[in-house]
Amino acid sequence: MILLLALLLVLLVFGVGFAIHLLWIVAVVFLVLWLVGAALGRGESAGRHRFYRW
Repeated sequence: MILLLALLLVLLVFGVGFAIHLLWIVAVVFLVLWLVGAALGRGESAGRHRFYRW
């Protein structure tokens, strides 16, 4: 029984670590997309074309 609980704890910790790693990858992808959109929005048509609205 203790071995089963230990295995469950290891799987839980591994799952949380994998989810956090995946969230970091998603955050970096969104940061790159935001920077590209901000760079494209600084051209001549910056008043008409906006990547975000705030």
